[in-house]
Amino acid sequence: MKINIEIECTPEEARSFMGLPDVSAANSVYVENIAKAMRGVSDPTQLQQYATALAPMGQVGLKLFQSFVEGGMKAASGSKPSE
Repeated sequence: MKINIEIECTPEEARSFMGLPDVSAANSVYVENIAKAMRGVSDPTQLQQYATALAPMGQVGLKLFQSFVEGGMKAASGSKPSE
């Protein structure tokens, strides 16, 4: 037997329901700092270095998050994760 439940809610409501903290203030500061860094930058390499330094754990964090999302998508589709 298979049961599907659909819940319509905002991201804020989902975070609250799951007991996750409200990170909107931290996100606002992060976005503001990135926006400040982008103003007046004429060299894309400089901007990329700055963004990499600001990202949590740099490139390693981005790759870890990407593999996490891919694993979740594979699990949701019913296929086995690759090793």
